[in-house]
Amino acid sequence: MNVLNGLPKQLQPSAKEKLHQIWMAETRKDAQAAFDAFVNAYRAKHPKAVECLLKDQDALLAFYDFPAEHWAHLRTTNPIESTFATVRLRTHKTKGCGTRQATLAMVFKLAQVAEKRWRKLNDHKLLEDVIRGIRFVDGIKEIAG
Repeated sequence: MNVLNGLPKQLQPSAKEKLHQIWMAETRKDAQAAFDAFVNAYRAKHPKAVECLLKDQDALLAFYDFPAEHWAHLRTTNPIESTFATVRLRTHKTKGCGTRQATLAMVFKLAQVAEKRWRKLNDHKLLEDVIRGIRFVDGIKEIAG
């Protein structure tokens, strides 16, 4: 959204499509090609939008270093949004929580209750490999040779 905010409204739909081509690419190489195409298309007239994208390039493409089964989870902000939607709803209803301690306690308890309804990562057993530092290239486990 920050990148799109740097563009005129009339260009945003086509730019959004080009941004989707970046993070929906099958491989890092394809994503880099789409990234470069976006930069070349908008750099001259909209450097602010391109700068915003360039400064986060590594983070944007980092999910290619994780198992492909996890990509759906890594490409979304929904876990953050859903967790805090529960908290936001409750704090709105109670018109605030009073003290800092009361707020922290309420947020903690709400998150504990909410996590009971969360689903596991796709192929969550691959987390062991990620934690052990096994490399994944374009979502596929790299076999040491």
